[in-house]
Amino acid sequence: MKETDDLSLVSEVTVSHNRAAFDRLVVRYQSPIRRFFLHQTLGDEQLSDDLAQDTFIKAYVNISKYRAQAAFSTWLYRIAYNVLYDYHRRQKPTDDIDTSEAARRNADHTDANVKLDVYDALRRLGDKERTCVTLQLVDGYPIDKISEITGMAVGTVKSHLFRGKEKLTTFLRSNGYGK
Repeated sequence: MKETDDLSLVSEVTVSHNRAAFDRLVVRYQSPIRRFFLHQTLGDEQLSDDLAQDTFIKAYVNISKYRAQAAFSTWLYRIAYNVLYDYHRRQKPTDDIDTSEAARRNADHTDANVKLDVYDALRRLGDKERTCVTLQLVDGYPIDKISEITGMAVGTVKSHLFRGKEKLTTFLRSNGYGK
């Protein structure tokens, strides 16, 4: 039902240039897309909002290119992944993770220790591992959808998931979670 509704909204946007229909798509997907970026940026809310906004702008500009070969949500996440990839490509690789703005901001929130531990654990993952792990564990996407979103082969997604989950488990266990 949701996919059918998405298709009718996309059709209204492309055929009638109905901005209200696009607004409904934004309302439907802004929280999941923002959450995706929030995990990828390790809690940087402002950056997450900026990246989500870039995603929706690109989706609006390119909506006529959507061909319904995959669910609209998959197409939108693919745009989000590309926005994230472009953002990482523009960043300096020498940015020290312990002095990043997000780390400094998170350090101020001592009442959210578990949240900090999760972000600390995610910080230890590579970008592709973090993307695959959060798409599966947080957003609930199956491996084949993660493959569509990221453009990675299914086997590559499985490798990133395996390595990412091992790193998370090791870090969290060493910090008192689980046995």
